[in-house]
Amino acid sequence: MKQVICIVGPTGVGKTKLSIALAKKYNGEIINADSTQIYKGLDIATAKVKEAEKENIPHYLFDIKELDENYTVFDYQKDARKKIEEILSRKKTPILVGGTGLYIKAALYNYELEEEANYISSYPEDTSTLYQRLLQIDPNTQIHPHNRKRIERALRYYEATGKRLSEKEQANTLLYEVVVIGLTMNRTALYDRINQRVDHMVEEGLVEEAKKLYDRQLRSKAIMTPIGYKELFPYFEGTFPLDVCLDKIKQHSRNYAKRQYTWFSHQMEVNWLEVNLNHFEYTIEEACKIIENR
Repeated sequence: MKQVICIVGPTGVGKTKLSIALAKKYNGEIINADSTQIYKGLDIATAKVKEAEKENIPHYLFDIKELDENYTVFDYQKDARKKIEEILSRKKTPILVGGTGLYIKAALYNYELEEEANYISSYPEDTSTLYQRLLQIDPNTQIHPHNRKRIERALRYYEATGKRLSEKEQANTLLYEVVVIGLTMNRTALYDRINQRVDHMVEEGLVEEAKKLYDRQLRSKAIMTPIGYKELFPYFEGTFPLDVCLDKIKQHSRNYAKRQYTWFSHQMEVNWLEVNLNHFEYTIEEACKIIENR
C-alpha cells in the first residue's frame, strides 16, 4: 500500500493553506479534487488556488478543460489515478485537496465506472422534474441537480433493479494507504466566514468574471454547476438587484457546506480537525500528528 493524503472540507476553512504546509513537510505534490476547478476561466467563484499561493509546489488537474468540454467522474478517476501513480513513482506524497466527494472516492476506492458515450436522453420530462423524482427514490443522492445524464442513469438503474444507484456505487476498498483530514469549525463561525468570503470574492472581481461568462451565452455544465455564476445571471438580466443575487450565493454556499459535511461523514473515514483560525500553525501540527500516528 502507498500513502496518499487527502484534505477535505467546505470553502473557506483553510484547505489550500494546509495542503501547502503538508506538501512542504512530506515532500508532497497536490492534485485538485474539486470538480469546478478543472475548468479554465472559473477562478474567483471556485476559490481556485492562486499562483502566489502555490509556493512552487506542483499542482495538477487545474485548468485542464475548456468551458464547453464535458468532464465526468470517469474522466477524473483516470486522470487522478494516473497522477497519483506518477507522484508515487517519484517517491513523493500525493495530496488530494477539494470538496467533491464523488471525485475523491472514485480516485481512491475501487469504484467501477463506465464511460459515458453516445448519450441519448430517454425521458421527455425536464431535468428539474427528473431530479425531484430521483429525490423521492434516493433523498441522499449526491448527483448534482443539473447533471441530467447521471440523474437518468440513476432512474434507469432503479427502474431495472428496484435499488438505488448510490448503493451500487458504494465502494469501500481503498487502492492506497489513505489518511483523510477534514477541516471543520463551529457552524456559526463557518457560515460567517462563507458570507465574508463571498464579499471578498466581489472585491476580487466576481461580478466581472460572471459577466464575461454570461456574455458568452454558454450555459454548459461547467458554468451552471459552480455556485457563484448562475446566481448572478438574473442581475445581468435586470430581474433582481445585486444584493439579492449575492445573498443567494451565500445561501447556496452555506447549504452546500452542510451537504459536504454530511456526505463525507457517511461515505469516508475522515479525521475531523477543528480549525484554529487565529493560530493556524496549531491546525498544521494536529494534522501532522494524525498523519504520523497512522
